[in-house]
Amino acid sequence: MDFANNLPGLANFAVYFSISVLLLVAFAVLYPRITPYSEFALIADGNEAAAFSLTGALIGFSLPLASAISNSVGLGDMVLWGVVALVVQILTFLVVRLIFPSLVADIPANKVSKGIFLGAVSIAVGILNAACMTY
Repeated sequence: MDFANNLPGLANFAVYFSISVLLLVAFAVLYPRITPYSEFALIADGNEAAAFSLTGALIGFSLPLASAISNSVGLGDMVLWGVVALVVQILTFLVVRLIFPSLVADIPANKVSKGIFLGAVSIAVGILNAACMTY
């Protein structure tokens, strides 16, 4: 294997990986601003419900982002579908909040069942979102 022949692939990897990490960080900053409670502060205090909820949202965002990376026809295409994944996860939170209006009080109160449910729904929606991004 000739190392020089792999350099263009390494450059593409670096660009796509860097942009995807930036999208993940953007999601990790934006998502907690949409929720009426501070996940990071709650997690720092040992709140398991917030940890399950945010972890599920991060996984639920990362799955379609990975699919967008694998199936995109270019960097702009990948970014566009990454933004779609971000919007879908935010909508997922809002829908679950409609189903369980007490969610906004239950997560800060460390009602773990609600955190697990929100996290699981986020992952399930992320899987479906990822599958829909294959074309």
